Amino acid sequence: MTKIDLKRLPVHIAIIMDGNGRWAKKRNLARIFGHQKGILTVRRIIKNCRKLGIKILTLYAFSQENWKRPNHEVTLLMDLLKEYLLTEMPELIKNNIRLHAIGDLKNLPKEVYQILIHTIQKTKDQDKMLLNLALSYGGRDEIIKAVRKISIDYKNKGHSPEEITEKVFSEYLTTRGIPDPDLLIRTSGEMRLSNFLLWQMAYTEIYVTKVLWPDFKKRDLDRALISYQKRERRFGLTSEQVKKGLTI
Repeated sequence: MTKIDLKRLPVHIAIIMDGNGRWAKKRNLARIFGHQKGILTVRRIIKNCRKLGIKILTLYAFSQENWKRPNHEVTLLMDLLKEYLLTEMPELIKNNIRLHAIGDLKNLPKEVYQILIHTIQKTKDQDKMLLNLALSYGGRDEIIKAVRKISIDYKNKGHSPEEITEKVFSEYLTTRGIPDPDLLIRTSGEMRLSNFLLWQMAYTEIYVTKVLWPDFKKRDLDRALISYQKRERRFGLTSEQVKKGLTI
């Protein structure tokens, strides 16, 4: 297999971790076993990304739509999240990884929310890598809330709507200060964004694999990175313009 060019790595990788339920169903197991196995994959991929030198990893851990799942499954997922945060905080600190979270976090169970905020605070000075968890997150909801905030601010400050630029708008998103993803990886073969980082994905390279998330290993991550490195990122320009070093 072609080797990864460590000088051309994406700065920011986002992953839609799909297929836990199908992984369990294929083995005649309850869905929770798929989620438990998926947690092991999370640990493995975080470790792999850190070793490679990936600066930012955003994981779509729980969407707003996931609240509609059966109550017992949601409860189990929240328990797994709590257990993960409690277990991984020492590892995050040891490996110099800062935790961040985006989404409607106040919808999380109180104890889970408190542990999440505590972990974020404890790791705030780590600077080797940023682990960004999307929890109770919805891309459309994020955009609507940004529109509301910017409308109120601009009305109160007397600014003109013409002053709102893409850069200004991005500052009202939960990802403010974080560069847009260079690469999106989606497991399980589904070909959709599922309401994930809709604004931020404007020029993200998309890689879809049929591998279910619990089975996603380093070799699968490597394949995604190699695919990314074979692409020409033109951002609307021509190949000739890119070769001349022009940017938008």
